[in-house]
Amino acid sequence: MERLRLRIDTIFNADQSAEVKLQKVCQLLHDEVAHYNWVGFYFRNGDKEELKLGPYVGAETDHTIIPFGKGICGQVAVSNETFVVPDVSAQDNYLSCSIKTKSEIVVPIFKNGENIGQIDIDSHVIDPFTDTDEELLNYVCEKVSEII
Repeated sequence: MERLRLRIDTIFNADQSAEVKLQKVCQLLHDEVAHYNWVGFYFRNGDKEELKLGPYVGAETDHTIIPFGKGICGQVAVSNETFVVPDVSAQDNYLSCSIKTKSEIVVPIFKNGENIGQIDIDSHVIDPFTDTDEELLNYVCEKVSEII
């Protein structure tokens, strides 16, 4: 994981736009972590109580706008807490992006104490996410808050 953190640092330290950096982080995580099958960012859509899809890597999704409270991402926008779903079929409030998705982790991004967005990871494996995943994604979210 340390090698991956160094590569993430390199991306965030590059002289590029935030959008390019976020896209590169999505690609890196998607390519380097075997159980990350969809990696993307959602951000608060202005003053609206909804999330808007940002950079992502993986299958195309219809969920470009997600109202607060709806689905796992919408719940994290309200709860301000990381949400790990070991098996999406057991979740009542799950928005299916792909029939291949078996599990999901969503980690909020905070700037000045405010939840401004989140990183969303879908996996085709049931219950693959560990504390190491949470630590890595929290690290990514801290770096994102520095450039947004």
